[in-house]
Amino acid sequence: MEIVSSLVSSVVTTVFQLSRLGRNGMRVRTMDEKALDVYDVIRSIRDPEKPNTLEELDVVTEECVELKELSEDEYLIIIKFSPTVPHCSLATLIGLCIQVKLQRCLPFKHKLEIYISEGTHSIEEDINKQINDKERIAAAMENPNLREIVEQCVAEPDD
Repeated sequence: MEIVSSLVSSVVTTVFQLSRLGRNGMRVRTMDEKALDVYDVIRSIRDPEKPNTLEELDVVTEECVELKELSEDEYLIIIKFSPTVPHCSLATLIGLCIQVKLQRCLPFKHKLEIYISEGTHSIEEDINKQINDKERIAAAMENPNLREIVEQCVAEPDD
């Protein structure tokens, strides 16, 4: 019986390992790994007012990133961040920085939705509309002063 149990365990382990391989034998990245990749991109964004990163201020956490597969090679990324105070005047700018950094840095096809976590800002609904409006994002990035602030926030620490 012990031999059968060992054999079954070995087969189950092998099947599990093979299920994580693609058609060409390469390991397929899991959704959790992709979500961590997304988090790695946004965690180093600097706060517009403070010398800290969004991660250091708990504005973004690993749990704030959700990924949904839209097709074999495209994903929906949902980010829910939490401003440091319920009346944060820079919440829209933080959302813009997240949007810009992800658009520049992600190596896979994606659609992006960014929201303020429910109950963490006094005008979250208005801000959510602004940070997910492509025309407003484009207009904001045409403003040289705003663009400079965004560039400073999204620059890598060694830039």
